[in-house]
Amino acid sequence: MDINLSGRIALITGASGELGRTITRTLARCGADTAIHFHQNRAKAEELVNEVQAMGRRAIIVQADVTDERSVNEMQKIVAAGLGDPDIIVNGAVIQYSWTTVLNQAPADYEGQFRSCVLHNVLMAKAFAPAMIRKRWGRIIAINTECAMQNHPTQSAYVSGKRGMDGVLRVLAKEIGEHNVTVNQVAPGWTISDKYRSTGTERQEGYEKNVPLRHRGDDHDIANAVAFLASDLARFITGVYLPVCGGNVMPTI
Repeated sequence: MDINLSGRIALITGASGELGRTITRTLARCGADTAIHFHQNRAKAEELVNEVQAMGRRAIIVQADVTDERSVNEMQKIVAAGLGDPDIIVNGAVIQYSWTTVLNQAPADYEGQFRSCVLHNVLMAKAFAPAMIRKRWGRIIAINTECAMQNHPTQSAYVSGKRGMDGVLRVLAKEIGEHNVTVNQVAPGWTISDKYRSTGTERQEGYEKNVPLRHRGDDHDIANAVAFLASDLARFITGVYLPVCGGNVMPTI
């Protein structure tokens, strides 16, 4: 049983980032043509588009601020003209900031997380879901986090944004499911990516001892979950918050 995305078009926000690059490569290897979004890192996006094209897939890069409605709408036009209307969107972009306690966290950080988690997903749905509805096939996949269930000290701004996005996406799943469009979330744990490999810091024993599988997952584990949810194998799955964290958090019934 293979994950076959041949003939599908995927748009990945934050594709030039650590996790986004691996998700993009994985979807391309499964057969999808890809729109590679970046905000500031054009160089990485250009490297990635060359990789994807070398696989024999169509690929373009597109710059946008995913927290700005006009910018997202312009991205929709560029992708539609360059590749066609996406069948799959993966919302992975997020604003980075320094974590501290609630009493010390700047109010602007909460606003930034709202904009890049909640508003980002709202704007992407408004821009790209209508074409999915017309085609009666679509996949909306957002990158959440295990932190949304942990609520550890210093996580408040990040958690508030991710929990807000969870609510929006669960409602969206109910609103557009009748059109054969699924809406799901993948929630990584503390994931190994290239920056950890390059510094030799893949092992984090303090974290790993609490993970039932006793090790950290890597970017390929996350990308594989995204590819599954993007495929016809997951055609009857929607509204899911899927932790990919070795059991470090477990949603309950």
